[in-house]
Amino acid sequence: MENALQILLSEEGSDAEHVARRTRNLREELLQLDVEDVRSAPAGEVPPGARAVDVAMVGSLLVDLGSAAAGLGQVVAVIRDWWGRCHDTRPSLRLTLDGDVLELSEATDDQVTEAFDLFVRRHATAVT
Repeated sequence: MENALQILLSEEGSDAEHVARRTRNLREELLQLDVEDVRSAPAGEVPPGARAVDVAMVGSLLVDLGSAAAGLGQVVAVIRDWWGRCHDTRPSLRLTLDGDVLELSEATDDQVTEAFDLFVRRHATAVT
């Protein structure tokens, strides 16, 4: 799928239901945006700290950005805000777009903002 962002989230020590709940919450927020679709996606390898393949599967979303020029920037802003609200334990995130991967786990808010901004800038012309 062209202009598709894969999001994989995981939390060390969390069970599949907890990850599924977090994934559903993020999906609901992303569906409010001007994107074509947000759906569960089969995950590849199990991320470090995951207990089972089920955790990877329930923590994976595929966002079809469509042709909206601001799509990626809006999606990343929602992900950044959502991640910032995960105060108890912050999930690890892996975003993949056109073979480019951004992975976040233990980072400061400033580092996260910088990483997301750089990711969006790298794809600014690719998704417009």
